[in-house]
Amino acid sequence: MSTPNRPLKTLGIPPNAWAVDAEMADITRPPLDPRPILLPTATKTLRLDLAKAAMIVIDMQNDFCHPDGWLASIGVDVTPARAPIGPLKTLLPELRQAQVPILWVNWGNRPDLLNISAGLRHVYNPTGEGIGLADPLPKNGARVLTKDSWAAAVVDELEIKPEDIWVDKFRMSGFWDTPLDSILKNLGRTTLFFGGVNIDQCVMATLQDANFLGYDCILLEDCAATTSPEYCLLATLYNVKQCFGFVASSSDLLAALPR
Repeated sequence: MSTPNRPLKTLGIPPNAWAVDAEMADITRPPLDPRPILLPTATKTLRLDLAKAAMIVIDMQNDFCHPDGWLASIGVDVTPARAPIGPLKTLLPELRQAQVPILWVNWGNRPDLLNISAGLRHVYNPTGEGIGLADPLPKNGARVLTKDSWAAAVVDELEIKPEDIWVDKFRMSGFWDTPLDSILKNLGRTTLFFGGVNIDQCVMATLQDANFLGYDCILLEDCAATTSPEYCLLATLYNVKQCFGFVASSSDLLAALPR
């Protein structure tokens, strides 16, 4: 980044960057070159800019998707939660190739749970006597949804690349008490693709907050799933289409990417 008459040093992350020297600060923030594509969705065709897009993958973690994880240990059938693994394995490398950032937004609690309320702890441990947040799993002793534990790790089938971005979250929504919004603003990303689990809980809560913050939201239906009853899935898809954004498929997105 420079002016016509003098070289300047870039300060910040483009496109939200300045160009500076001892006497001048250029705060014009030149935009990224646009890369428009057309994407069909359930309600209408979108013309969107890949230079302003990011992929948000939520909670594809052992505790939610692995047969030795937390949900399985309390009797939940996690088979549906594994359904997005295949589509994500196909999609994510292509998005990286298209220079679309991948953000992994996952539960990663402090071991002492000092920022976790009683209400959150109650969700999956209503009696206080079961296996709750930060408790050891019965099969391997990993601490439930604790940062850096096996329990909180993304499932082995999904590869995290060095250029990907990791964001720990502590609520159903990935925007509360996290740097997610600041990261997206610095990257200049306003169009967000969503995948992960559970579609009616953490995915939906994050997508809703993104909509409230002014982001354009596209839920990739085959890249998201839930262990909840089917009516929860249907209600989520309805509400996204009706109120919060658009619903598309990863196959349509793959077909729309430049080759």
